[in-house]
Amino acid sequence: MQPTEQPFFLILGGGGIGSALARELHARGAALCLAGRDRPRLESAGAPLGAELAVLDARHFDEVHDLVRGLLDRRGRVDGIACCVGSIPLKPAHATSEQELREALEVNLFSAFAAVRAAGALLRERPSSVALVSSVAASVGLANHEAIAAAKAGVEALARSAAATYVGRGLRVNAVAPGLVRTPLAQRLLANPALEKASAALHPLGRVGEPEEIARVLAWLLSTESSWVTGQVIHVDGGLSTLRPRG
Repeated sequence: MQPTEQPFFLILGGGGIGSALARELHARGAALCLAGRDRPRLESAGAPLGAELAVLDARHFDEVHDLVRGLLDRRGRVDGIACCVGSIPLKPAHATSEQELREALEVNLFSAFAAVRAAGALLRERPSSVALVSSVAASVGLANHEAIAAAKAGVEALARSAAATYVGRGLRVNAVAPGLVRTPLAQRLLANPALEKASAALHPLGRVGEPEEIARVLAWLLSTESSWVTGQVIHVDGGLSTLRPRG
């Protein structure tokens, strides 16, 4: 099929950040496919934008590969893939079971790897981009974050290595590392006013992030505006990873 002129992006994950990214890309004039396990959530996020919807488990390599191949067959182009699939398991290592760690790795790292793997195999006809979502916990020692820190550190290493592998053919790979963001996933942490106040105080800018703030950076990484950026982890974390203001 001949590709259209309208850029086309695949977003894996229809949660708070994935939904915000869909709105941002739609506002920039892009066409979209929104994919994930929860059809009602996908419909809520994607249907008002005219997005294609695909129900799949992003942890499974073949499902993501087949989706990307099908999109290329139907649309003629996929300009980028964003993996916004994630979880926030918060337990110390001694209280984390093997199954809980495996789940954290599969949800956060396997899904990112599936996106990179599909892009590496299939996105060959034009310059393209993969944008992954890490976490400030991958670079800052936060108590009770062992499982998610391990998984997201893998995401960051994946981004750098894949960027080196595919740089010669114009496939860029980057990641965004947020602090705590006001998403449905974080709701259990932010529902308690005392916990929200404590979480906001951890960030030098004095508040938790909003999904749109992460989405704008992801959209930039997917776009040609960032055409000279690859192998980077961009922290969008209210200063948590780098600043230690005086009291």
